[in-house]
Amino acid sequence: MAEAIGGEHMFIEKTLVFPAITRTTTTSLPLTFLDLPFAGPKYVERQFFYQFPHPTNYFCQTTLPSLKHSLSLTLQHFFPLVGNLHCPPPPHKPFIQCTQNDALTFTVIESSADFNHLSTNHHPKSLKDFSHLVPKLTQKIDFDDNDTLIFSLLTLQVSIFPNHGLCIAVTYCHVMDDYFCNHFMKSWSFIHKKGELIDMKSLPCFDRQILRDSKGLEDILLKGYFEQRKMWKNSFLVQSQTTEEEHQDYVKTTIVFTKEEIEEMKIWILNKWNTNHHDIKAPKFISKFVITCGFVWATIVKTINRNNDDKEDEKDEYFCFVGDCRERLGYPIPEGYFGNCLTLCVATLKRKDMKGEYGFLNAAKAIQNTIEDMKKDPLKDAEEWDAMFKKVFMSGAHLLVSGSPKFNVYETDFEFGNPIKVEMMMHSSKDMSLAESGDKKGGLEVGLIFKREEIQHLYSFIEQGLRALKF
Repeated sequence: MAEAIGGEHMFIEKTLVFPAITRTTTTSLPLTFLDLPFAGPKYVERQFFYQFPHPTNYFCQTTLPSLKHSLSLTLQHFFPLVGNLHCPPPPHKPFIQCTQNDALTFTVIESSADFNHLSTNHHPKSLKDFSHLVPKLTQKIDFDDNDTLIFSLLTLQVSIFPNHGLCIAVTYCHVMDDYFCNHFMKSWSFIHKKGELIDMKSLPCFDRQILRDSKGLEDILLKGYFEQRKMWKNSFLVQSQTTEEEHQDYVKTTIVFTKEEIEEMKIWILNKWNTNHHDIKAPKFISKFVITCGFVWATIVKTINRNNDDKEDEKDEYFCFVGDCRERLGYPIPEGYFGNCLTLCVATLKRKDMKGEYGFLNAAKAIQNTIEDMKKDPLKDAEEWDAMFKKVFMSGAHLLVSGSPKFNVYETDFEFGNPIKVEMMMHSSKDMSLAESGDKKGGLEVGLIFKREEIQHLYSFIEQGLRALKF
């Protein structure tokens, strides 16, 4: 039975979806050394918006049963996702546990929000506009088991906008990376659309022996994990994921860079790189990631620090991102590997070097050089990850990028056609999301959070930067 849930939104149902094949045993999966930096209450939230010009009753009678059935079929292959992350106190290591009684929470609501407003890139949106669409993961403390902290791994919600569209939203714990979640969502959409099981080649791999800790990093990363764990219990007691940005007037904006604009950026970068007495020659290939991230990073620094004095400009700025290690460790990693296979990367520049005429060039060069170093030895500085990120986040002068155009999230078709908008939710103005463009072939979408009163300054600096490429 439907009931109101804040504003005019209506709760329709919350059910548990079990894997199609019931397992009779408990499965425990230890975390690998590369999972440890991401363990705990670290969540990723993504929403897929689809055109769906039908009333709620039609959705509930026709589409909802098939969504749950195909999800059940998918979960028989991805069964650990219905389980929980267990984080016992030191010296015990965290692990994922899945029992025969575990299932995935699946919530359905009817939303009275403006679907067109939420599913376009034409204007900034308040963070509060999305809050009712985002499913929350459960977390608890098992006091009978020495205060073990327990996190569910995955939860799903479908929000129906009557006669307009629907939103399929996923929230997941980062003990699996974006690559694997994308694998899961594509598998579910394929089974729902085709009514067939996924190809054997794309089945998930849960083998914990795949990754080789040849440098003995686990003990070092485990120490950092235990330090982080000390702070989690307090957050449990507060039971709030609300951030400062959500209490203030912050907005989410999506900047779309076309293929032509990115090509103009690339030509400008390569020309300037080769004519400004740089010690290192321009690379033969420079990616859309480097070009777009360099432009956005420099633009944000210029926007935020437009009124700073010279003394402030001596400070460091940091650009943080993860690098995919799947093809860089010297041994094969299965396509469907479950877990994190990521390295942490930080590009650093003086603020003054980002605010001048060549701020974009310097930013792109710093990111490019960081990537080149990572490719040579992906885990070179892993011993310093914990100390490095403490320094970066304490500085407050950082930008952290999530997502990747490689995931092709706009190809996640549940039979409603491709999504018209895919959002990766962020909760800090220090975050940036990146995806391929849904409506500009070859383009990229960049998601940012800014104070409402500063958003026009950001747009102005972006326009100035793009115009400067033409001269």
